[in-house]
Amino acid sequence: MKVYTIGGFSEVGKNMCAVEIEDEIVIFDMGLYLPKLLNREEEGDTRELSTNELIKIGVLPDDTFLEENSHKVKAIVISHAHLDHVGAAPYLAAKYDCPIIGTPYTIEILKTMVRDNEVRLKNKYIALTSNDLYKISDNIKLEFVNMTHSTVQVVLCALHSDEGIFVYANDFKFDNNPGIGKAPNYKKLEELGKKGVKVAVIDALNSKEEKRTPSEKIAKELLKDVMYGVNAVNKVILVTTFSSHIPRLKSIIEFGKHLNRNIVFLGRSLHKYVSAAQKLGIVDFKRDIELIGYSNSVKKKLSMIEKNRDKYIIVCTGNQGEPGSILSRLSKNELPFGFKDGDIVIFSCRTIPTPETIANRELLERKLKQKKARIFKDIHVSGHLAREDHRDFINMMKPEHIIPAHGDIEKLTGLSELATEMGYKFNKTIHVMQDGSVLEVK
Repeated sequence: MKVYTIGGFSEVGKNMCAVEIEDEIVIFDMGLYLPKLLNREEEGDTRELSTNELIKIGVLPDDTFLEENSHKVKAIVISHAHLDHVGAAPYLAAKYDCPIIGTPYTIEILKTMVRDNEVRLKNKYIALTSNDLYKISDNIKLEFVNMTHSTVQVVLCALHSDEGIFVYANDFKFDNNPGIGKAPNYKKLEELGKKGVKVAVIDALNSKEEKRTPSEKIAKELLKDVMYGVNAVNKVILVTTFSSHIPRLKSIIEFGKHLNRNIVFLGRSLHKYVSAAQKLGIVDFKRDIELIGYSNSVKKKLSMIEKNRDKYIIVCTGNQGEPGSILSRLSKNELPFGFKDGDIVIFSCRTIPTPETIANRELLERKLKQKKARIFKDIHVSGHLAREDHRDFINMMKPEHIIPAHGDIEKLTGLSELATEMGYKFNKTIHVMQDGSVLEVK
């Protein structure tokens, strides 16, 4: 069993890895590095750049060392719909003559991205639901195990073969009250552990945080406390969160209705993720919100809100301070709406820990403070497991080998230290790797 660590092992994002078993390769995730993409979009249309140019500037994972073995690739498996896991597929998937497999929501988001990027993929789409088992080849079967995260239809991927079970567990948490969908399938995780997991690639992002990651139920209460508790008379309430966080958006709508305000969603990313969830019947927001994705309609609506600000809740893009987002443009007076003293801005998110994103958020907050907006930050719980969740996960799965993922060397080391504490041996059964590396496990 060979594991190729392609992206997400030297940075937060750009996730991609592959496993080779008996001359057959399965790729897991094809993600973007969002900060580099956003910086490039400020300079011009990314559609003008070739795939190789996007790899060179660090937007896409560098999968060129897989090219000589591209004929061996039997499937591309996407674990969930976040851009740092699926966003590179429109650019990279065409290199491989194989299907793309994901949950229905993930596949729907990918199809939307392919249309938006004006590309064509020859790959067949295969939508599997949680707990499905799919035969990739005579030698390999893929199993999806229901997990929870900060979007919907997230799965742990288990690859079954005569060489043992390979587990791809990148981006998840243990949430027994996720807001939408079911709790993690603990029974299946324990079954996999009893069968014997040879290698597990595990999300290490929060592995140094000595706690259990709280449930989405806690985030809902935090949000409720702010939205119901703040004095918003004659003020607009603006909330920003991850566009793909459908459970969080559901909570915002619930509280907005209770406050008897009109709820308006503004921004292309929100339009994409919410439309996909509605199309698949995951949610039904149509009667409760106005969903506006495109520039002219956004401007028209903001002009209307400006005149009746205390009757609205604005939910918009820009939680990371992205330069072209609605909130950033509002802060720079680029849209027909002006903040007034005491307007309320709620960041129902965390700042993604990359230098570029941290700088963008700091700039955005500085501009909002200059406009005398009231800022409520970190009204959020993480979508990633913390150190004590890692301990429980390892005890359930009992993998022979662990490869930490989703971070730079500092974040990966946190999981390595825990695994060593639990009896794993550094460089023998716990492997801290970087982008562009190969590990052979016998």
